[in-house]
Amino acid sequence: MIEVKQKKKVGLALGGGGAKGLAHIGVIKELERLGIEISFISGTSMGALIGGFYAITGDIQFLEDFFTSIKKDDIFPATHMMRKKDGEIFKHSLLDRIESKIKGIDIKDTKIPFSAVATDVETGDEIILREGDIIQAIQASTALPFVFPPTRINGRVLMDGGFVNPVPADVVRSMGAECVVAIDVSSKWINLEKESINPMKVYSMLPHALSIVEYQLARNILKDADVVLNPPVLQYKWNDFEFGREIIQCGTKEIKEHLKEIYKKTGITPPQKKPIESFFDLIFYGIDDE
Repeated sequence: MIEVKQKKKVGLALGGGGAKGLAHIGVIKELERLGIEISFISGTSMGALIGGFYAITGDIQFLEDFFTSIKKDDIFPATHMMRKKDGEIFKHSLLDRIESKIKGIDIKDTKIPFSAVATDVETGDEIILREGDIIQAIQASTALPFVFPPTRINGRVLMDGGFVNPVPADVVRSMGAECVVAIDVSSKWINLEKESINPMKVYSMLPHALSIVEYQLARNILKDADVVLNPPVLQYKWNDFEFGREIIQCGTKEIKEHLKEIYKKTGITPPQKKPIESFFDLIFYGIDDE
């Protein structure tokens, strides 16, 4: 880890996007390597899963190892999908696999202050979860309709937070962050001519419909961020977990390309790179410091 003198408290706003959200791992791992301390985290959907886990454990390497070793069938088993008859397709198999690491933890007790964003099914209100069982909070924030079941918390039925706040830059700002770094991995306007989707099939259109909602909402919400990162992951689908290694690397590359901006906005004096570090950045990421 590189030692740096940090002037501002950094908050991460981690957006949703299914497998595309694995880019958050690359971003966090690179921030760790650079010695940039994360003081607050707020996450929506996949951002809530990764952000919540990291806020508790501080173990980003576990997440990288986990997501680069699993296959799509490990998360979305076809046999389970065929059995479901109650409107949902899958259970939270991702959470089932990492539950032992975060079971029984209250959000108020995380090492890094954390919040998760969900949507109230009945009212459409944005619900910010700042306390209570973190597994339930993650379940609520990731509950995409027809894919994962909604979660009941304190009398409310909650679903995916992407419908109200896809990249919660304003939320992490309200938590006390002085420099907000937002990672948006999914908001875009779809092009039916370019994308292999069938607009007449609901399961084909649902993730793309959410992308449209996120695109419209994020345009205003991201104005509250000091740095906005858009890892180049839009070519991946929401369930492309078999490309975990490549998606994580997209996050690493994106933050490397914005380092000067991050240093400037946080008030950090960038450390002098060794020639060999600049060489590897150029070879592996195509980044020239000049």
